[in-house]
Amino acid sequence: MVAALTSTTLLVPTATAAAPSTARADRLAAQARVADPLVIAHRGASGYRPEHTLAAYRLAIAMGADYIEPDLVSTKDGVLVARHENEISGTTDVADRQEFADRRTTKTIDGRAVTGWFTEDFTLDELRTLRAKERLPQVRPGNTRYDGRFPVPTFDEVLALAREESRRRGSRIGVYPETKHPTYFDSIGLSLEEPLVAALRRHHLDRPNAPVMVQSFETANLRELATRVRVALVQLVDASGSPYDTVAAGSPTTYREMVTAEGLREIATYADGLGAAKDLVLPRDATGALGEPSDVVEDAHTAGLLVHAWTMRDENQFMATDFRRGTDPNAKGDARAEIFAFLDAGVDGVFSDFADTAVDARDSWLAERAEQAG
Repeated sequence: MVAALTSTTLLVPTATAAAPSTARADRLAAQARVADPLVIAHRGASGYRPEHTLAAYRLAIAMGADYIEPDLVSTKDGVLVARHENEISGTTDVADRQEFADRRTTKTIDGRAVTGWFTEDFTLDELRTLRAKERLPQVRPGNTRYDGRFPVPTFDEVLALAREESRRRGSRIGVYPETKHPTYFDSIGLSLEEPLVAALRRHHLDRPNAPVMVQSFETANLRELATRVRVALVQLVDASGSPYDTVAAGSPTTYREMVTAEGLREIATYADGLGAAKDLVLPRDATGALGEPSDVVEDAHTAGLLVHAWTMRDENQFMATDFRRGTDPNAKGDARAEIFAFLDAGVDGVFSDFADTAVDARDSWLAERAEQAG
């Protein structure tokens, strides 16, 4: 269940931030700090099923996730579908489909040459003939038994699933979509923002209290959406690099600059939250162990931003050395302890491939805090 909102802990930008737009002010009037940290199912229950399938989202909901997260890319005919990338050879069986062999090509995506098959070269009807497969078969071989079983879902189908499961369970299941490569899709005439807004309105979700958060690693599209929708917006930041829209404009701003106190105040003029790479919150030392928390969470909260950390995974190779068990990189580490560390650092939610682990850790953390307070 999505945590209840409190009316007494409203997050607002500091007085030093620029004045928000009217649409942004409307969202701020309704967006409050959640009482409990959120569990966001990263691409669904992707630790157990091929990512970005309705089966993965449905399982994550059954495990107790508050939000499911679809990454959005466009088809040739302008339909938003859920894939981690628009290049789909790693997540579908397209490479085995001889009828599409001639669609293999090389494109420049965000300044990088990428070879493969791309969603924007397929109509929705063509894409729907493909079947999803596990993206990390060496890490999660058990998931390969589901290869070939599930189609690529549309954004509309993901929204419908969340609505149906919310009604069936009597609790709100949120949707946390990410727009992938918006500058690139704009450049080929397949803007992601218009169909995203249209889908939210079709499903009666363009309202301040809707269980929807829209995220992006770029900035210009979030600024645009801040004037067009009333749902929460989240600025994603990596531990290195720059948003591609700033690179394309010739004035790259690094993600590290964006998470300074000044940069966070600027983000708060158009967004409600920060989706932060784990190392920005709890940096690692030279041995790969966690160091002391950075100022990012505190500074973000001061600026009026929620903070959601990404991505929690159960396997050793994705964790700081503190939480690894044994030497097998694919073996399960102490993911529960890792999530505890981030919750202790003050984050308002975590993205996780293993929603069950994250829900158990969050609930145990809350129980311990309640016991300590009582």
